[in-house]
Amino acid sequence: MNKMLNISLMALAFASASLNVSAQTDAATPAQQKADVDLDAKYATNLLEVGSPAPDLAIPSLGGGSVTLADYKGKYVVVDFWASWCPDCRKDAPNIVALYEKFHKKGVEFLGVSFDRNQESWKKGVEALGLPYTQVSDLKNMRESDVAQAYHISWIPTVYVIDPQGNVALATVMSEKVAAYLTSVFPDCE
Repeated sequence: MNKMLNISLMALAFASASLNVSAQTDAATPAQQKADVDLDAKYATNLLEVGSPAPDLAIPSLGGGSVTLADYKGKYVVVDFWASWCPDCRKDAPNIVALYEKFHKKGVEFLGVSFDRNQESWKKGVEALGLPYTQVSDLKNMRESDVAQAYHISWIPTVYVIDPQGNVALATVMSEKVAAYLTSVFPDCE
């Protein structure tokens, strides 16, 4: 009888501990989910401050010639930092293309800045992802690129929205935030 009592008490203690662990896990879930959802808190901590002047860039384009940010003065510009070898970039590309299709008709310009080191890989990536907007690259690794340093890029994809005055309006690694920002500027855009 004593042995049965001990087994029952051990089973009860185990079940109680199990419920306690489950309750702790459930209590941490919303905070963990928020941390998982807001990737900016992890990857966008050193990006340029909103309101600061966006550094100009002069980078060769895929179509030939050089593109500068000053070419877009007076317009909103979405600058998408990416690379064809980056799985997260490839996953996010359809979101950026959808934003282009939605907001380009309102005069928003889009500029893709690739950190590919090989022009053929870069070109194939643009074609495979169906990126319809201007693409530029200095064909340097992100860690070696002057543009990456000027924009404090340490994670891709990273997206900046530059306002018509040439200042940073948004800096994020989340295309959802770009969509929300552009929708706030162009609420009539469907």
